[in-house]
Amino acid sequence: MDQPDDSRLRGIILNRIRERGRIPFADFMAMCLYEPGLGYYTSPGRKVGAEGDFYTSINVHSVFGRLIAREIGRMWEEMGRPAAFDIVEAGAGHGRLAADVLDAIRELNPELYDGVRLTLIEAEPSLAAVQGELLAQHLPKVSWSTPADLAEGRLRFTGCLYSNELIDSFPTHLVEMCPDGLREVFVAAEGDQFSEILDLPSTPELEAYLSRLGITFAVGQRAEINLNAVRWLESVATALERGFVLTIDYGYLAPELYGPMRLNGTLLCYYRHTIEENPYIRIGLQDMTTHVDFTTLAARGEELGLRKVWYGEQYRFLVATGMMEELMALEAAATSEKEQIAIRLALKKLILPEGGMGDTFKVLVQAKGVENPRLLCMRDWGKLF
Repeated sequence: MDQPDDSRLRGIILNRIRERGRIPFADFMAMCLYEPGLGYYTSPGRKVGAEGDFYTSINVHSVFGRLIAREIGRMWEEMGRPAAFDIVEAGAGHGRLAADVLDAIRELNPELYDGVRLTLIEAEPSLAAVQGELLAQHLPKVSWSTPADLAEGRLRFTGCLYSNELIDSFPTHLVEMCPDGLREVFVAAEGDQFSEILDLPSTPELEAYLSRLGITFAVGQRAEINLNAVRWLESVATALERGFVLTIDYGYLAPELYGPMRLNGTLLCYYRHTIEENPYIRIGLQDMTTHVDFTTLAARGEELGLRKVWYGEQYRFLVATGMMEELMALEAAATSEKEQIAIRLALKKLILPEGGMGDTFKVLVQAKGVENPRLLCMRDWGKLF
């Protein structure tokens, strides 16, 4: 039987709508996900893995973190091997990925490890204790920050900021093309239920966003416009003095993301490893996500001084950064054929398109103040085999 809504959060949102009037869907999504103490990401409880609502690449195998660590090592080299090097993870969750990354750097690159400083950015403060346990061996190098510190300019760093499945969870505006023009989805209250109203956009930024992309929707087509992703990138560009931004998420370039085949957009909810299309149930208890527009991230990044270094599917990134070498080492260390098979099956999930994460997830690497870097992900594909 499905778990009921958190009636407290539902009531809070309904009361706000009654007091203020209808709200853009982006505001509704923000409250569902980030209301202090009650939102999906800001309330205690395991969200990821077998006990949660969804899996990420982190849950598949520690090799994912090791390969990110390999690329960070190359970034450090391309920056001239500075004595101090910042690694920032935005959306750090339980800290598993950060632990895998630092474990690998300590093993593979002791000189880099000596100068590493890790900053974890996470919206849910209760996760700091869990992160601290996983990172116990690295604690002298670890500090904590908040999304507000980044957004409000209190964070500065030189090195690499990475994120894995972060931007897809940002609150997004919903729009629909009507016969008389673009309209935005607003959320209203009807008794103890939510309803939708289509009206003129709440901000001219929505039409300007589509205009920059040259996108025109068919009548009846819905889509998401993630203004928060742009604002987040602007904050990152301000905080980064010199170095790289590594973004891993599911999404597309704009022509595919907003193509006519996606009449209903990409908004989905996740609850106990099942997909739900209705965002107005299980308030605060189900994840809500949308696919990332990598065209806009790259274009806005260029304007902000974040030059696009590489963009491509996750499987290409992982293979180029050393997936095959890691696989061979794991198989050589395995004590049985059964263990070898288990390793192969786990790693296949990271790179295969069918039933895996290989082409659904994309990787965008951007650089600031580093001229013509030669990263591992840029290696000639034909020479890797």
